[in-house]
Formats: sequence, C-alpha cells, structure tokens
Amino acid sequence: MDITIGIICTVGGFIVAYLTFIRNRDKDTRTDATESAVVRTKLDAIGQGVDSIRIDLKANEKQITHLGERVTRVEESTKQAHKRIDNIREEV
Repeated sequence: MDITIGIICTVGGFIVAYLTFIRNRDKDTRTDATESAVVRTKLDAIGQGVDSIRIDLKANEKQITHLGERVTRVEESTKQAHKRIDNIREEV
C-alpha cells in the first residue's frame, strides 16, 4: 500500500511539473510574441521618421538650389550696376 501511494505521488508530481512546464512555455511564447510586435512597431515608426527626413532633405536641397540661382542673378545684376555707376562717374 505504501508503495502504491509513493508511486501515485511521484506520478502526480511529474504531471504537475509537466503541466507547469507547458504553462510557462506558453507564457514565454506569448511574451516573446508581444516583445516582437513592439519591436516591429518601433521599427515601422523609425522607418516612417527616416522617410519624413528624406522628404525634408529633398525640399531643403531644392531651396538651396533655388537660392544659389538667385545669388547668381543678384551677382550679375550687381556687376551690371557697378558698370553703370562707373560709366556715370566717368561722365561727371
């Protein structure tokens, strides 16, 4: 009788240990899936931020190009104005 009780307790202990193992494994799987989803969400947000920065950078490059063209025109206009001023000085 004592041996039967011992065997039943041992088998019961194995069953409880196995069920605990399965429960913890499932919990770990859910935790890993949650962490993975959080990481993916953050990566998507970073990707969108990078895309936004690229768009802003292209807009800045266009503005710089436009300003460069305007500076060139202003320099040409200034050069012509100086020539006219020099001509006026010579006449006076």
